[in-house]
Amino acid sequence: MTEERATEDGAAVVAAVEAVAERLEDERDHLTQLDSAIGDADHGGNMARGWAEAADAARDLDDPDAETVAKTVGKTLMAEVGGASGPLFGGSLVFAAGELDGGITPETAVAFAETYLEKVEDRGDARVGDQTMVDALTPAVHTFKKSVEVDDLDPIEALTKAVDAAERGVAFTVPIRARKGRASYLGWRSVGHQDPGATSTLFILEELLAVAADRLGVDAPETDAASPTIPDDDPDGAADDGSAAAPEES
Repeated sequence: MTEERATEDGAAVVAAVEAVAERLEDERDHLTQLDSAIGDADHGGNMARGWAEAADAARDLDDPDAETVAKTVGKTLMAEVGGASGPLFGGSLVFAAGELDGGITPETAVAFAETYLEKVEDRGDARVGDQTMVDALTPAVHTFKKSVEVDDLDPIEALTKAVDAAERGVAFTVPIRARKGRASYLGWRSVGHQDPGATSTLFILEELLAVAADRLGVDAPETDAASPTIPDDDPDGAADDGSAAAPEES
């Protein structure tokens, strides 16, 4: 990777962090309202403040590469975001940043996303169905990975599908019972409430998509998380076309 390319990638990440910071400030009250129903009512303020500090720290870097920006942002979030969100959003970002050592490519972006998800799951001890940010992050990462590695879609379409998957994940948190975090203390009363962590995750992904599309000079396509391919039924890769002989009756 050339020095010029590294600088371009670093600038792109800085722009994304600035966009996220602005979006989370705009959504501060909304996130606070969501958290007030099932948590400490501090998610909006914590995220807005933490990402504002992260944007300042990123801007202060001197011609950084993508990995350096991501690590700086992660460390800042760990220091500035209170509660569980600091280690979840920030600590996971520090670990995932190493995947960007070779710059931003579809391959390194997938590796980054997978590592980030893995660390979030480990740190929060949460899985899909626990009414946490994992419910938005998991479908987004899985959809992005398949879109890039299996369906061979361009990065913007893959990211667009990931955002749609995250949006569906946010909706999924509403009718389920919280099993992790402070919301879990409410038991069945947590049903019917949208998870604030999943919501802020969606906002972050939406801004990443917007910045990526802007810097590439393209429009995000109208698409959803549905796959353009039909999975093979045969484990050996042969599609099931109905031609296989029916089993003999005994």
